[in-house]
Amino acid sequence: MEYLALHGEQSLEDRLEILTDAAKYDVACTSSGVERRGNGRDMGNCAAGGICHSFSSDGRCISLLKILMTNECIYDCKYCQNRCSGDIPRATLTPEEICTLTTEFYRRNYIEGLFLSSGILQAPTFTMELIYRTVWLLRNRFRFNGYIHVKAIPGADPELIQRTGFLVDRMSVNLELPTAEGLRSLAPNKHRRAILAPMRQIQTGIRENKSDLVRYRNAPKFVGGGQATQMIVGATAESDWQILNVAESLYDKFGLKRVFYSAFVNVTGDRALPALPGGPPLLREHRLYQADWLLRFYGFRASELLDPKRPFFNVMLDPKEDWAVRHLEQFPVEIDRAPLEQLLRVPGIGVKSARRIAAARKSAKLSFTDLKRMGVVLKRALYFITCGGKMMYPVKLEEDYIVRNLTDVRDRVRFGSDGMTYRQMSLFDAEQFSLPVSAEEKLRSAVGQL
Repeated sequence: MEYLALHGEQSLEDRLEILTDAAKYDVACTSSGVERRGNGRDMGNCAAGGICHSFSSDGRCISLLKILMTNECIYDCKYCQNRCSGDIPRATLTPEEICTLTTEFYRRNYIEGLFLSSGILQAPTFTMELIYRTVWLLRNRFRFNGYIHVKAIPGADPELIQRTGFLVDRMSVNLELPTAEGLRSLAPNKHRRAILAPMRQIQTGIRENKSDLVRYRNAPKFVGGGQATQMIVGATAESDWQILNVAESLYDKFGLKRVFYSAFVNVTGDRALPALPGGPPLLREHRLYQADWLLRFYGFRASELLDPKRPFFNVMLDPKEDWAVRHLEQFPVEIDRAPLEQLLRVPGIGVKSARRIAAARKSAKLSFTDLKRMGVVLKRALYFITCGGKMMYPVKLEEDYIVRNLTDVRDRVRFGSDGMTYRQMSLFDAEQFSLPVSAEEKLRSAVGQL
């Protein structure tokens, strides 16, 4: 093929190493929990609990083959290492090569699914056609029944996106930057409307497919795992309040399953990009993820957590703690009587522990010892709850007092001590994979045999 002419002298292993490394900054690649059992005829399956069983030290899944089809790109986004003006090694894989890699790695138990993205090669429709051909071949010629997550390319022919949606488990369209102004300044080739159009198409397709599945039991599923997106945090001047409101709007208006946040890493050194004297804004990314969970599972709204007068999260407290100390009029909460919605707003009480409390208190009075057994983090919760009308210790219900105790370094694990890092694993990095050297050699050998 013509688009491979420039890469004909590169080995498959060389191209694989380039393209797996090029994909590391796209974090929107987790398993969606799709369930599809093996059918005894095809290769692979999807387990309901999530197909990803191995994780790197920063909590990201490593059992998907995470790869770009090509790092060639006609766009010149200032933050992207794959931009057309970048001086980097280029590589491209054919659909057949990606299918072979996926199935052979699956047979060797290195991966359980595929995450496929791509630079824009020649044109959006041309690139989307290659992605569609890849997943069609995987499903029909290579008989791969495992998990597949692909990127929908903004500006591509909607018919290709529709066809692809019936073959994959999850699709995502990266919003990249939270506002149209940010896109204009750093990604002049990308437009907000072009990005939102496939999001709307996928949402409509999912909704219509659900009604089809009700009427026709054997109808094919359309993007059964839902859609996701990613926003870069810190490349432009948007506040946490703006970013969180964009995420809330995406959940409400486009039915997204996940919004991922990626701390900005300056990999191009472009003058238009902000300086990072303290490194990538990892703590800010962490706070946004915590707030995102409050939106999705705890019943919070963005307007409760931040506002124009307080546009950034408190670096010392997580978003739920910060909300609680600013709304002490709602506390303390009596564990034996508080409704589930109120329990979910107590720092230290998660969704599972709140449900356990609601179930257990029907038959018995609960003590602080019982709460600890149910998974409640008492060092956070004790300022906001009572059991039988009594607090665990005599504490003051005052904001300054509670904040001082919650932020005491002797009682808190400092951010980063769990090994979190923005650096994602390489397919050939044995240390990040937590594989012995012999396992890495087997992996290299598997590539060499293809």
